[in-house]
Amino acid sequence: MDLSELRQKIGSIAESLRRQDKQLLDVRLKSLICAFPFNQYEYALMFLLDRKVIDFPQYERLRNDYVSTNKHLGLYELAPRTFGETWAHAHVKDLDSRFTKPSRSLDPDYDGQYDLWIDGIKVEIKAARAVNQTKKRDSLVSKALRYDSDESFWMNYQQIKLGICDVFVFIGVWVDQIVYWVFSDEQVRNNRYLSHQHRGGIEYQIGITDKNIRDFDLYRVDPSEIGEKVIEKGTTK
Repeated sequence: MDLSELRQKIGSIAESLRRQDKQLLDVRLKSLICAFPFNQYEYALMFLLDRKVIDFPQYERLRNDYVSTNKHLGLYELAPRTFGETWAHAHVKDLDSRFTKPSRSLDPDYDGQYDLWIDGIKVEIKAARAVNQTKKRDSLVSKALRYDSDESFWMNYQQIKLGICDVFVFIGVWVDQIVYWVFSDEQVRNNRYLSHQHRGGIEYQIGITDKNIRDFDLYRVDPSEIGEKVIEKGTTK
């Protein structure tokens, strides 16, 4: 269940309201001022509870249905740096405890060039969230997608610097699923979708979309295998 489906569900329940109450709810929602975590969905549900159109068990079932299919939606609320660094680095370390933060005691030449270290392998982490490309001006949360969505999406992996690490780990986030791709530095360098992020600059980008995602299946790994695959690709040159 995504936001549009939740909206439809609430609208369907609201049809049981008395005509006067239905008109009142419509007027209030149109003029509603929202501030996180209070929004139009919370207001509508409280209104329906107050008018006894639904009871608390029904509210809980609706909430559980939505939450169970949007377990990663909170990641869309994170600021870009918090998501791409704080969360992503910690997430990979949680998947395999052998990943650690680099230091000069591990690599005398380390100066912040890459993100993580595992068994002598230098690792760069890139993370992106799948968002609906047809909703240009909406919030990131409202553009969040399920993995099986038919909507067009784009995940842009930016600030790629070649030659600074042995292996890249790309993380793709949907509201209901997280996907992992592992590339050697050479595989990123030779990827057909690699392009300059800025004209004449040293940073590159790779865009994964609904049109090319199947081209990346070769690099996809299960979360339980990510450490071994990174070591394998980092030692095979």
